[in-house]
Amino acid sequence: MVYRRTAAVQERLDAARSRIVTAALSLVAERGYAACSMADVAARAGIGVGTVYRYFPGKGELFAEVFRDACSREVAAATAAGARAAATGTHTDSLLASVRTFCDRACRAPTLAYALLAEPIDALVDTERLAFRQSFADAFAAAIRAAALAGELPDQDAPLTAACIVGAIGEALVVPLARGEADARVLAALETFTLRALGAPTDRRAS
Repeated sequence: MVYRRTAAVQERLDAARSRIVTAALSLVAERGYAACSMADVAARAGIGVGTVYRYFPGKGELFAEVFRDACSREVAAATAAGARAAATGTHTDSLLASVRTFCDRACRAPTLAYALLAEPIDALVDTERLAFRQSFADAFAAAIRAAALAGELPDQDAPLTAACIVGAIGEALVVPLARGEADARVLAALETFTLRALGAPTDRRAS
């Protein structure tokens, strides 16, 4: 007879997995990727190391899920900010709100943001980093297309412009995040850069 897990057993297993991922995410946010070990994660989660390995064969598999979870939250936050701005403003306002939110959240959690953007990581985790960048680029491209169709921006290759903006933001933030020095001046400069890259008037930037 094939054993089938009861709902209660599956709930306990899912809860343990979630506790492991949450513990790993909190450690990355505090220390960065390199300084986190499976033993550290187990201690933070309050379980044995063997239990962590029962769910995740290695650090790469665990932190790939951690990065996937963290990246999806960042994309969701930026997208939501863009949607709110679009409800009362223009498509360009929407894009700028997404960029502003992404940068602001990065500056408020520099260790985590540096890990997501640039810290040397396992190849499995790097796959999630690439997906993270692509998700942002796709969201930006949709807003750029809409803004161009509405006559707010010059006609342009939206995916290419979006990719350039994502790349520029990541590159501009790497050193400040690594040093913990990202501040309002960096955010303001990135907003102005984004508007110039889009071909929009820079006086649209929020004060």
